[in-house]
Amino acid sequence: QVQVVESGGGLAQAGGSLRLSCTVSGLRFRDYAIGWFRQAPGKGREGVACVSFSGESQYYKDPVKGRFTISRDNAKNTVYLQMNSLRPEDTAMYFCAAAPYGRPWRDQIPGNYDYWGRGTQVTVSS
Repeated sequence: QVQVVESGGGLAQAGGSLRLSCTVSGLRFRDYAIGWFRQAPGKGREGVACVSFSGESQYYKDPVKGRFTISRDNAKNTVYLQMNSLRPEDTAMYFCAAAPYGRPWRDQIPGNYDYWGRGTQVTVSS
């Protein structure tokens, strides 16, 4: 049984930092690209960042470029999202998801990701 578990969310002030973690079990971790997504109240789920199977390549959506960094540790089956210079508009539920080989995972379209966690809430106050 595949499990995806996010952690590290919380309350931060604008300009502050948080580090999210995503641990995956029940699958061959290195065979999956991993993406972070977020969903604010009343809005659709959107991609934030994704990382390749080996961790060599990372892709970011424009709103977070230069502020967020995604990385993975295949020995620990874990992906991280370091979030710096946080803004109130970053407030959302953050989800981690896994996409297998053969999917266009770089597009960060939610439908291309098979396994999802329940999310961790990030709230940024102004």
